[in-house]
Amino acid sequence: MQIVDLAPQISQTNHKESAFSLQYPESDLPFYRKLGRTDLTVSCLGLGGGGAISSEDTLYAFEQGINYFFYSSDLHHFLYRSMSGALKQLCGRGSAVRDKVVLATVTYIKNPEVALSALFDQFQELGIDYIDVLFWGWIGSRDAAAFSDCLDISPDLRGANSVYQRTLEKMMGTSERLKKMGAVRYIGASFHDLDLANQWLDSPLLDVVMVRHNVAHRSAQRQVFNGLDAENLQRPGVSTFKSTGSHSGVLWDAPTGLPEGCWIPSVPDLYRYSLSQNCVDVCLTGMRSHSEIDAAIAGMRQDKLTQAELDYLDLYGDLHRNKINIADISPDKLIYRS
Repeated sequence: MQIVDLAPQISQTNHKESAFSLQYPESDLPFYRKLGRTDLTVSCLGLGGGGAISSEDTLYAFEQGINYFFYSSDLHHFLYRSMSGALKQLCGRGSAVRDKVVLATVTYIKNPEVALSALFDQFQELGIDYIDVLFWGWIGSRDAAAFSDCLDISPDLRGANSVYQRTLEKMMGTSERLKKMGAVRYIGASFHDLDLANQWLDSPLLDVVMVRHNVAHRSAQRQVFNGLDAENLQRPGVSTFKSTGSHSGVLWDAPTGLPEGCWIPSVPDLYRYSLSQNCVDVCLTGMRSHSEIDAAIAGMRQDKLTQAELDYLDLYGDLHRNKINIADISPDKLIYRS
């Protein structure tokens, strides 16, 4: 089953029309958000290359208003590389739209000594002047010491006139954008250990945190999201991933025992679930086609989920993980939709 089977389609706009001239309706689920304390404005839907999206479809996503792109150069690169041509066109030296794109890249090699090599690979492959957010990837429970070492180099890595900027200028050549922005503007981390994520939420060395979150895995709400103040302009940016589950258990399939006629959330509904949480700025997606992009954006034109809808999806997620039995759920907590 595909995302296009689960949500209504919207008509395609002229392929050459700039999405940044499109008007998104006012709602309590804004399509564009400030990414925490950074000065970056991001689309609430981010596009990663894990679904092996083509460059053509990546450019289409940009034309429809998605401006946050996530790229890996050293894990699953065989999937991500199919979008590299588009990122080179959007973010490469000489691009006329570079300032409208937020380019996030990741390295899963948790070693500060190889950070320069990872950056060089990304700069070389994409032909870029700078990266908006560089993520340290897959930070797990055994990575506390290594991650601390990685963050210690943040002052040398990010911003204009940094050590890494000057080194990359020697390797790649100087440009005005590299001089102005630095090689890396902000530092992020993708956490698989939420206790460790919580320890670093207030660190000045870390600008953006990314955590798994979906209806069946909600620990990030308690350990990360609820510990942030939406009014605090100095909070870190927050991105989620795996909002629709994983290959071992996709969440758009109904869990065993769900009564007939009960609401089965579409993929865009699952994105809205994460985006309705406190302080979540970006929901990273693995969309693969024009149709999936259209369906996801159509879903974002709705408001945040109501508390009753959120509560129902919590139960739906618990059913997926066999944490509760349908017989234990009060009928008035169920939502039926045709």
